[in-house]
Amino acid sequence: MHFDGTDAYIAEKDLTVAVNAAIQLEKPLLVKGEPGTGKTELARQVASALGLELLEWHVKSTTKAQQGLYEYDAVSRLRDSQLGDARFNDIRNYIRRGKLWEAFATDQRVVLLIDEIDKADIEFPNDLLQELDRMEFFVYETGETIRARNRPIVIITSNNEKELPDAFLRRCFFHYIKFPDAETLSRIVDVHYPGIKRSLVNAALAQFYDLREVPGLKKKPSTSEALDWIRLLVADDVQPEDLRGDAKNALPKLHGALLKNEQDVHLFERLAFMARRQG
Repeated sequence: MHFDGTDAYIAEKDLTVAVNAAIQLEKPLLVKGEPGTGKTELARQVASALGLELLEWHVKSTTKAQQGLYEYDAVSRLRDSQLGDARFNDIRNYIRRGKLWEAFATDQRVVLLIDEIDKADIEFPNDLLQELDRMEFFVYETGETIRARNRPIVIITSNNEKELPDAFLRRCFFHYIKFPDAETLSRIVDVHYPGIKRSLVNAALAQFYDLREVPGLKKKPSTSEALDWIRLLVADDVQPEDLRGDAKNALPKLHGALLKNEQDVHLFERLAFMARRQG
């Protein structure tokens, strides 16, 4: 199996090398990068390119590693025993498979996405070490060992919200998705909006990268936000020459697609105020 990107996903050479290395080594691919740089979408595009099913496990702050294996519903079993339900006699009726179990049990190889692993408790990655390394786990309620029929391609994403344990990192192939340069982002725009006016794209991206470089910006706009912004510019029929406002209007047009907190909006308002005073 070899991944070279897709028509819908612009993958730099170092990213495709990382994906294929992880597949060859049969190790999870740990992908980090700014939010909105296509980490989650990478797993979907790998599955699409290789013709494999995708299983997605989206991690939350309350997610426990055990939920990826299975969950035992003891409360329902107790209720059924009190009601005389025949299901009570087979404990398997009360075991719900998690995403790892689903990935292990499939007859065909799948891509397993463990999305935003850094959102969970710090012990979450450690609790999955053996399962991801040996591709098996033990079900205590039934006394059986579940082993992967076909080793899944595991892609794990992280937004760097917290450090991951060294023992976990040793078991992964790591890649950091750098924020795309202007040329790459222009190609990404072309994929999403074919036929868009080149003059508008050039003007929009020039302003977008200028905005990202403003000192003191709390949250730099991401690739996905750039795409949303350009989509709005096209919908509003904004002309390239109208895109850049004067000093009195430091905020970019339709800035709500790019600036996502009041601190950054106030920053641009202060810049406009200072520009007016200097003028």
